[in-house]
Amino acid sequence: MSGIFKAYDIRGVYPRDLNETLAEAIGRAYIEFTGARKVVVGRDMRPHSEPLFSALCRGITGQGADVIDLGLCSTPQSYFANGKLGADGGIMITASHNPGEWNGFKLCRANAVPISGVTGIADIQRIVENKAWKRSEKQGSISKYDIGPEYGAFLRSFATMDRKLKVVADYANAMGMYEIAGIRDLFDLVPMYDKLDGTFPNHAANPLETDTLDAIRAKVKEVGADFGAAFDGDADRCGFIDDQGNIIPMDLFTALIAQDILSHGPATIFYDLRSSRAVRECIAENGGKPMMSRVGHAFIKAQMRENDAVFAGELSGHYYFKQNYTAESQGLAMIMLANLICRKNKPVHELVDPLRKYCSSGEINSRVADVKPILDAIRKKYADGNMYELDGVSSEYPDWWFNVRASNTEPLLRLIVEADTPEKMAAKRDELLKIIRG
Repeated sequence: MSGIFKAYDIRGVYPRDLNETLAEAIGRAYIEFTGARKVVVGRDMRPHSEPLFSALCRGITGQGADVIDLGLCSTPQSYFANGKLGADGGIMITASHNPGEWNGFKLCRANAVPISGVTGIADIQRIVENKAWKRSEKQGSISKYDIGPEYGAFLRSFATMDRKLKVVADYANAMGMYEIAGIRDLFDLVPMYDKLDGTFPNHAANPLETDTLDAIRAKVKEVGADFGAAFDGDADRCGFIDDQGNIIPMDLFTALIAQDILSHGPATIFYDLRSSRAVRECIAENGGKPMMSRVGHAFIKAQMRENDAVFAGELSGHYYFKQNYTAESQGLAMIMLANLICRKNKPVHELVDPLRKYCSSGEINSRVADVKPILDAIRKKYADGNMYELDGVSSEYPDWWFNVRASNTEPLLRLIVEADTPEKMAAKRDELLKIIRG
């Protein structure tokens, strides 16, 4: 059981790891831990999301709390519903980009504040394992609510485009078609894989796996689209493609969205510490206050709230907006890219190209026996740089920088190096990997 309670959510293979009995216990434990009286619950299209929903709600209502059933929805829609409907918390039933046999729960408090491993998932695990919930004399109720129209109106309120752009949308047979249902008519939309199918028959719903983007890249070029958007399983992440069929690096996409936001006035914007220096520079050049964040949605959302930030972008394709209760909205990201294209009157590749200033290694994973001595050796060797430890160890030099951090879930060290030239990047990458891998 313990393996399903992870750093950011609850997730496992159905029914081996996660089943109806466990789902009901999680529902009871969630209410025991949070004290919530009204909970929004949404779900993705996996066939076992429905029985898990029924079991989860038995637990929630059995503890005396009421459920607002959102039905099928994207994860960003569930966050929106949480805040908009004044709920005490929310649960999204999804395993995101994982294969079809997986499922899970993303947990929130009121206003879509995430519950992570360190802020409650471990406590909920202990309550489940010990069946440590109080008996309730009251039985909660279940009511249905369609959040789609209100979410669509929310997204549309940000649109400033002066023409319909041609956009390819790869839904990966998943929840992206719900995420942008309310704004489809704003675009000349070319859909791909738009039949819900929790077995993901065409490709994995994970835009971080770049081979899953081959089909949309070809389609963008074939139809002459202005850009493409490839959603993950629950549509809280998205990979974007430029008009020439090239992948827009997810950190550089953060810089694009920042330009649209900052055209309305100064604001604080976060970028994750793995992002290119070009992102920080772009935010500053456009009148914003760039701030660096840790990796992981729970950390980023907390930092955004503490600093009243309006937007944050993560290298994994999560884009967070203050207006959506400091949570993801890929529909909003899509609209803001379209706004920028129309305002600048330039194709996307011309907006991205000036940001491609530096050479990055991308994130390189190394399996290690013991993290601590390796990080100690790195601290010692690179102490002459501008060193900081926001998340792992980072050090900056005039013409290059690196970050090395431990995985939250595996015995891995993750390295990223960026430099002014390919030669410098390769040399420093190899130098660091020699320390890491021995």
